[in-house]
Amino acid sequence: MLILLLQLEIAFHKRVDNFGLGLLLQTKQIKRMVSSYVGENAEFERQYLCGELEVELTPQGTLAERIRAGGAGIPAFFTSTGYGTLVQEGGAPIKYNKDGTVCLASEPREVREFDGRHFIMEKSITGDFALIKAWKSDRAGNIIFRKTARNFNQPMCKAARTTIVEVSST
Repeated sequence: MLILLLQLEIAFHKRVDNFGLGLLLQTKQIKRMVSSYVGENAEFERQYLCGELEVELTPQGTLAERIRAGGAGIPAFFTSTGYGTLVQEGGAPIKYNKDGTVCLASEPREVREFDGRHFIMEKSITGDFALIKAWKSDRAGNIIFRKTARNFNQPMCKAARTTIVEVSST
């Protein structure tokens, strides 16, 4: 499970009902989520559609780069992904009112042209805490990731002020 806590906001990449973020959703401890995919979590859907949860959907590669940029101290970057879509134009529903109308919509992105191609600006993501899993660690605190955990965990660690690690073995 990959979680980056952002003062009651969470950027994540794991979708389950009765584990990890699913448990936080059930107890309504999540205010806002930044995600590339939300899965089929019924409680997530209910909270989002009832206006109890804010959701910012972003392409997975863009999400990964926003986190990586945050860890590198880069405040924003330009990407062609999302140009010409609702991501660029703004207006994507982030939060609904209880009656189903849009309460909060995404803002339009700044557009620039480089070498004849259009790009939109994305802001980086940083957080107060990153909660991650690792395969191994040593007494000095060095950690090793395996398999798909290598995709997001290292950038998550760098993008957070404090990282809390659950290790499978030492």
